[in-house]
Amino acid sequence: MSAVGSILTNQGALQALQSISNTSRTNSSLESQLSSGLSINSPADNPAGYITAQGFTSQLNGLTQAVSNANQGVSLLQTAQGALQQQIGVVQQLNSIAVQAANGTQTPQEAQSLQNVVSQLTGQVSTISTQTQFNNINLLDGSFSGVQFQVGANEGQTINLSIGNTGAGAIGLNASTAKFGTTGVFNSTNNASSASGALTVGAAAAAYTAGALKVTSNSGNTGSATITASESAKSIAAAVNLSTGSTGVAAQASTSITLSLTAGTSGGFQFALQGSGNSQTINAQSAAALASQINGNTATSGITATLNSAGTKVTLTQSQGNNISITGVSSGSLATGGTTPQVLKTGAASGVVQGQVQLQSSEAFSTGGTANIGLNSASTLTSLSAINVSTVAGANTAINVVKFALQGLNNQGGQLGAVQQRLQANINNLNTTSQNITNALGVVQDANIPQVSNQLTQAQIQAQAGVAALKSSTTLQQSFLSLLP
Repeated sequence: MSAVGSILTNQGALQALQSISNTSRTNSSLESQLSSGLSINSPADNPAGYITAQGFTSQLNGLTQAVSNANQGVSLLQTAQGALQQQIGVVQQLNSIAVQAANGTQTPQEAQSLQNVVSQLTGQVSTISTQTQFNNINLLDGSFSGVQFQVGANEGQTINLSIGNTGAGAIGLNASTAKFGTTGVFNSTNNASSASGALTVGAAAAAYTAGALKVTSNSGNTGSATITASESAKSIAAAVNLSTGSTGVAAQASTSITLSLTAGTSGGFQFALQGSGNSQTINAQSAAALASQINGNTATSGITATLNSAGTKVTLTQSQGNNISITGVSSGSLATGGTTPQVLKTGAASGVVQGQVQLQSSEAFSTGGTANIGLNSASTLTSLSAINVSTVAGANTAINVVKFALQGLNNQGGQLGAVQQRLQANINNLNTTSQNITNALGVVQDANIPQVSNQLTQAQIQAQAGVAALKSSTTLQQSFLSLLP
């Protein structure tokens, strides 16, 4: 402590100056808060709060950009969907033309004119595919694959999108058809036997190979069906169709066989025939009568008989894919065409045709497993660009191809719509998150204006009091000079 009455050290003045300095810093800080509206204007104000505020600010900046990214993604999807709708409209026109051409009332010249229109329309489908762009990015030509939308503030918060090729050469009917044909050899011996599968002219047929049949879609979804050796094509198709919802692959079944006819020594044909329902006994004195008897029972058996013009061959068809069974041939001779036809001879001869299964989808798929029903391991595409309606047969094929082309385009549109909904939901979530983070940031760094104003008033009064104290201590120091002689 300095000596009382010292003129060299004025303790009161020093304390007043220290108080004024502290009050000045407080005033400066409070005035900064009032002018900026922030309680943290530099790391020195609140180091921990400053770090938290910067983290919130960074997240908010990322959320703001993510909302912008997602909105751009929505615009891209809307562009692609608009083009798809145009393609669907064109393919619907193709469907109408194919149905018209299949009617068989057109002259060859008119049918060719329809095909010319078809060629122009399929070309337009491809043109839309190659010319649809967003920011110079092709969307529908197959090159838009594995594209990432950054829809969050952090790494990994993304949505990926791929859009398939929607050109006329890339859409249509993807199918895998059993190698077992629908006409040809009907294999049998004098004992009960099974004739099925590869009904290729001149080749002996074989039963299905039992096991599991697996179908894998283009997206990797797998369905499985258990096959038995004697199973009908109908039941196999039904088993495959149980997983159509996941694989997108549908199965169709039909059973057909063409038999050569040779009348027995007594003239006529006698045997038992069964498709669906009970067995039908055939006792016909001519090929025409044979076909008539079979067709008379179609409502029960599901089997129709088509006789050739020469009356030497009959084609039996079970459209639902049930097995066709022929047993007890007691008169006449039934054989398939070929260089060495195999005959169902008189006696206990019998045979079963299991038919053909065809798998169809709008997308590529593959088959495998331990079962063998003669399917190719990979589907084959019959594209929209390949349809030809200049003949009735071609028009019939075109109807099916157009059907699956439309299905493929609709599926692609549905996928884009689902992604758009996801992006819009993400935008709503980002906006909600941004609002909450903004509130949290405000709690950390926003100044409490009434409180700061009150503190500033207090600090200003303290500053004024400090100045008064300094003035008083200086006056006292000067009074000591009057004591000097």
